[in-house]
Amino acid sequence: MTPQNGSAPREPRGPVDSSRIPRYAGPATFARLPRLDEVGTTDVAVVGVPFDTGVSYRPGARFGGNAIREASRLLRPYNPAQDASPFALAQVADAGDIAANPFNIDEAVETIEGAADDLLGTGARLMTLGGDHTIALPLLRSVAKKHGPVALLHFDAHLDTWDTYFGAEYTHGTPFRRAVEEGILDTEALSHVGTRGPLYGKKDLTDDEKMGFGIVTSADVMRRGVDEIADQLRQRVGDRPLYISIDIDVLDPAHAPGTGTPEAGGLTSRELLEIIRGLSSCNLVSADLVEVAPAYDHAEITSVAASHAAYELTTIMSRQIAASRA
Repeated sequence: MTPQNGSAPREPRGPVDSSRIPRYAGPATFARLPRLDEVGTTDVAVVGVPFDTGVSYRPGARFGGNAIREASRLLRPYNPAQDASPFALAQVADAGDIAANPFNIDEAVETIEGAADDLLGTGARLMTLGGDHTIALPLLRSVAKKHGPVALLHFDAHLDTWDTYFGAEYTHGTPFRRAVEEGILDTEALSHVGTRGPLYGKKDLTDDEKMGFGIVTSADVMRRGVDEIADQLRQRVGDRPLYISIDIDVLDPAHAPGTGTPEAGGLTSRELLEIIRGLSSCNLVSADLVEVAPAYDHAEITSVAASHAAYELTTIMSRQIAASRA
């Protein structure tokens, strides 16, 4: 818990005790953690953005945040892969949802940015659950106000650096072009991870390269392995403040059918989790996980994978917060 007025930090309040209340009972906060209004302040705020007006194909990601929360009921407080109890190291709380106008993208982007400003202004880091990838732009704007231009690792089947769709500048396929144009990304430390599939033309790749992005395709991960890829990404990011943005369609549809723009040949959930764990030494200042569309899911496959990815990201942030206080 963040100390106030110079006082010693309070012991973090963790998840509901599953030995006393069954996991399937009670409200579905992320990992059964307390709500923000129950703890007052938090070190990591898990916040939903139920917005999918920016999608170009199948809608439904507006329901993603709550699906991830439901799937996260089975998460436990000790993370053996990182040898950490993230909810004991720092206060993590569910901050509810940012309610954005579903009929006006410009207004929605402003609303999301303002709400993120408020949460970051308390000293919290953000673990945002989308929603479609449009929301990454206002989140990056807010993070850059605090940290300056940030390094970005973007896990996605797609580049999301296209210019416009039907003349619209704010869509789920354009956030990172806008972010480069606005100077809120450190163009020496940008990379896509897991990209694959057909493009509109080779110019998509040349434009992307000019913006400063490196590319690690899903085939690269398969051929070179997760350890080598994680090492490459760590070297690219260095000690810069890092923002990680994960579109769940980085996973193969076999591992994430519940998404709006699936592409064959993606990462496995195991590969994604191992790469994230390999980034634990990076200075992760905030993250998002987007494009879970539960209407197309089966047996919560997609939302379970998403909840575990968010858990690994939250663990990294909690460990770093605890280390900074030690």
